[in-house]
Amino acid sequence: MSALLSICETGKEEKNVKKNKYEIDMCNGSIMDKLISFSLPLMLSGILQLMFNAVDIVVVGRFSGSEALAAVGSTTALINMFTNLFIGVSLGTSVLTARFYAAGRDREVSETVHTSITLALLSGILMIFVGLFFSRGALELMDTPDDVIDLSTLYMKIYFMGMPFFMLYNYGAAVLRAVGDTKRPLLFLIISGILNAGLNLFLVVVFHMGVAGVGIATVVSQMLSCVLVLICLYQAESSYQLRFSRLMLKWTYLKQIFQVGVPAGIQSTVINFSNVLLQSSVNSFGSIAMAGYTAANNILGFLYASVNSVTQACMSFTSQNYGVGKWKRMDRVLLDCMILTTGIALVLGGGSYLFGPEILKIYTDNEEVVRSGMEILSFTTVTYFLCGLMDLFPGALRGMGRSGVPMILSILGTVGTRIVWIFWIFPAHRSLDILFISYPVSWILTILMQVICFWFVRRKVHESIRSRA
Repeated sequence: MSALLSICETGKEEKNVKKNKYEIDMCNGSIMDKLISFSLPLMLSGILQLMFNAVDIVVVGRFSGSEALAAVGSTTALINMFTNLFIGVSLGTSVLTARFYAAGRDREVSETVHTSITLALLSGILMIFVGLFFSRGALELMDTPDDVIDLSTLYMKIYFMGMPFFMLYNYGAAVLRAVGDTKRPLLFLIISGILNAGLNLFLVVVFHMGVAGVGIATVVSQMLSCVLVLICLYQAESSYQLRFSRLMLKWTYLKQIFQVGVPAGIQSTVINFSNVLLQSSVNSFGSIAMAGYTAANNILGFLYASVNSVTQACMSFTSQNYGVGKWKRMDRVLLDCMILTTGIALVLGGGSYLFGPEILKIYTDNEEVVRSGMEILSFTTVTYFLCGLMDLFPGALRGMGRSGVPMILSILGTVGTRIVWIFWIFPAHRSLDILFISYPVSWILTILMQVICFWFVRRKVHESIRSRA
């Protein structure tokens, strides 16, 4: 533990140096190498998180059967729908902290951090009650089959008991991302993920606890990552240092956090609602299709973590450069991010399709489940670069403090298309491949709307920056 604490102690020997070795200067110098330096640890963090989640699925699928596998997998979209509003708000924390930090406004940075951590704690406590009292009802609304609904409910209730730790980690990591530090959250995730995997095997294989064991392992590992990131903030020698005695809810900063974060959270929540509708449509094919979707969705999660890391980089770099008025650099950030996300998505998406059957067999040895999973992957992997591009433009706009209109366009393009597809097209052509063609179609339509929106907002922002110069 002493070694971990020493990693969190940054800058104590060089107090006069503004940026320590973990931070990135986003406002000066070359861009692409810094984007990669920022994105790569964040990408690895997302991939490792999903790998550790995949351990949950693999362990429960191999040692507790297909019903337990379906029970854990069927909760993913629902959990995301419940939690993503608050996780989206953490984007507001990152944007505001980055803007103040780049401008050297230390008092505002400190008060933003303390307001955000307080908000994370309160929202985590609220989510405990949401999980305890609404899990089963929500699963029933999704037409979860009778043979898995009890196990699904049990898993969700245990999972939501760890929400305070989950929220505190995400908001704390958002603060670190705002200053360019994506390396230490990666380290903390590795440590907690190893603990999660070990507990999974111990509780499921040794004690035969099934989905309950998986849920308990997740909560314990989330608690560890939360403690590590809070220690890191507490021991920081910079304006984002955390002191529990200064925790507050200051409306000035809440308002600005909400202006960016709430639309992002609503967007993510509504999109996940459309995924819940998709899950309900998949449920209508039975537990085999549910298990196939669980495995395929886990693979898509790896792709999302990869392209989302570039979106996070775009938002943070844009926010810091917006704070110091470097609008030409903001344009270059977006262009480099488009190149980066397209390359990453084509390589990983193409690989996921080519080796899809082999990857799916990691999750299950049931050939019918693998076949169902490949039906889904056929239309969602090679085209995944569209999803990356779709998210970049809202990311850049959030970095400039504009989040409302991108939210509306994302909901109209993504959710609207999928709802039309689920209720009007899918019933006439009931198959998994027809259902999941809706993914690339919705991505293309949303990109077209977001590009038009970005062009108008960019022109307005540049005029505003010129008028202040």
